Amino acid sequence: MKSLHTLLLLLAAAFILCCVAACANMGSGPDGGPYDETPPRIVGMTPPQSVASGMEKGKKRKSAKTRFQLIFSELVTIDNPSENVIVSPPQQEMPEIDVAGRKITVTLHDSLIPHTTYTVDFADAIRDNNEGNPLGHFTYIFSTAEQTDTMQMGGYVLNAEDLEPISGILVGLHPGAEAVAPQGDTLFTKRPFDRVARTDGNGWFSIKGVGEGRSYNAYALRDADGDFAFSQRSEQIAFSRRLLVPSSFPDVRRDTVWADSVTIDSVRVTPFTHFLPDDVVLLAFQEANQPRSLLKTDRSDIDRFRVFFTAPSKHVPLIEGLNFDARHAFVEQRSLGNDTIVYWLRDSLLMQQDTLSFRYAYMAWDDSLQTHLLRTDTLDLASRIPWEKRVAQWKKDEEKRLKTIERKRKRGETVDDAPPVERLGLKVSVGSTLSPADNILLQFNTPLASIDLAKLHLNLVTEDSVETPARFELDSLDADILSMRLRAEWRPEQTYHLTIDSAAAQSIYGTVNLRSESNFSVEPLDNFGTLFVTLSGLDSVGVVLPPAEAGLPDSIAATPPSAYDCCRVELLDGSGRLAYAVRAADHRAEFYYLREGEYFLRCIIDRNGNGKWDTGSWADRLPPEDVFYLPESIVVRAGWDVNTDWNVTALPRFRQKPEKLIRQKASKKTQSSAHERNIKRMEERTGRAEKDRKNRAESR
Repeated sequence: MKSLHTLLLLLAAAFILCCVAACANMGSGPDGGPYDETPPRIVGMTPPQSVASGMEKGKKRKSAKTRFQLIFSELVTIDNPSENVIVSPPQQEMPEIDVAGRKITVTLHDSLIPHTTYTVDFADAIRDNNEGNPLGHFTYIFSTAEQTDTMQMGGYVLNAEDLEPISGILVGLHPGAEAVAPQGDTLFTKRPFDRVARTDGNGWFSIKGVGEGRSYNAYALRDADGDFAFSQRSEQIAFSRRLLVPSSFPDVRRDTVWADSVTIDSVRVTPFTHFLPDDVVLLAFQEANQPRSLLKTDRSDIDRFRVFFTAPSKHVPLIEGLNFDARHAFVEQRSLGNDTIVYWLRDSLLMQQDTLSFRYAYMAWDDSLQTHLLRTDTLDLASRIPWEKRVAQWKKDEEKRLKTIERKRKRGETVDDAPPVERLGLKVSVGSTLSPADNILLQFNTPLASIDLAKLHLNLVTEDSVETPARFELDSLDADILSMRLRAEWRPEQTYHLTIDSAAAQSIYGTVNLRSESNFSVEPLDNFGTLFVTLSGLDSVGVVLPPAEAGLPDSIAATPPSAYDCCRVELLDGSGRLAYAVRAADHRAEFYYLREGEYFLRCIIDRNGNGKWDTGSWADRLPPEDVFYLPESIVVRAGWDVNTDWNVTALPRFRQKPEKLIRQKASKKTQSSAHERNIKRMEERTGRAEKDRKNRAESR
């Protein structure tokens, strides 16, 4: 009986194990319940209380702090409070924000201003500790006056040059009786903002605690020194020429509630107060006259030295030699803004001089006077490799060359024992084909002393290989003394032969070029498309001219032009780089010889006619030149003409820049929402159940 009882127990145990195994095969085991999708709730908050500092025995009582607490229904955290939490009016001393369990304690160290509304805007930084569900846009508001200001206004801050959204820049308000005008409204440079906010990843801002019935001027500021005022020229700024008056009206918001990733559960209608204005656009810029200083010098090459500055200037630096005669000693290769200058040494004796000492006069920023003044420094430029060491290396290389020649002779090889001759480097930038709209660039490795046009031959090659001379012009380039541009009226589907004879160009060191030949054909017109753009909507765009002393042409300065007269239309490639640019005429821009591809349109109101975008000036209350984008791309096909009508101001500028060209993408939380994770878990469960069902069916 005992053995039978034992056998029954073993059979029962085996049966239980089989059941457990069968149950286990139904899935991969428990995966927990659904994620919590409920954001934390505020269950209590304390009013702002004055807390005196320095109350310990024997210490003097200091100015009072202000402290309040928020109490939540669960454990919470704050995401990057130093950037995401904004106190307004702005605090000179950084507020303390402490999180302990279900409590958030905020301590304001600055003394409170009487008759003022205070806002502590947490945005969506408050989240529950477990799933990261955000509380939503929450702002704690209190007032030192009998009445609390509850109005709001919002908008966008964009980079003035390319309408790129600017993230994390301060936006502030000052009271204003009239719109920003010259010699008016100096509060921007005199005192901190009255109200302040910070932009998000889309460049959006919302300023709260604004007084009803009051008028304001709005500004943006990349605050470098933390004083909440424009105090450094290097700071990025923006100002609105529009006087802002807050208002509101009742409105509703419709939110779609999703049952899962594809099914709509319901549409929730939520009433709210709609605050205006909510379309303020601030175009941020840096002023052109940036603080300038000498950055560094470099004399790593034997025949030149370089000088680098931190900012451009129209002034050309002057050199007074101390251990050499600086008159006619250099050929200067200057960048457009004179912020990088290469000095080519004309005289070989200067190259042999290990140290060049000279007085260098240049425009530099004076901190005390807050302006640029002529500054003179004494510079000693030492060659990176001393002359004797260079000579020793050359002798070593020559001995090595002669030994190589001797070995080849002993082997009976024919050897050219003539020493190598230094040549002027020449590169002709043309391939096998050329667009009718392109030109040929001739690039040299040292500055030229002369070039003989009689030794340049451009010939048109006919079908029977007969060459006939073709007219051309050779232009110098202001921004590049090492290059020249060869222009001609290129005939489509024709072949050309370009010959540059030896010694056609001679450098300042007497070196000459070797002979160069290039054969190329001009592409047929069928390889290109044409784009015609008809412009409208610019009648409302005013052209604000700089002061008369800015040096505008008399024809422009005498009569302010219309925006159509100043319109420069640019065609950008798919990456946002400039591909083509034309000046609009009679409300029309025409682009010829375009290669197939996707393009984007940008319009610049070029008020001074210099062919480029120009920044603004706060001292003159001069805004930067206006920029507009066509929101959608244009596809050009070979052999086709494209006609498009562009109402330049049909959309507000914060909606103009094409999504593909926006580099500043809105910040996305790396942690998915609890609702998204619940949907994913449900899909995984459904997939596992279906897989197990198939497995059981196959096992039967």
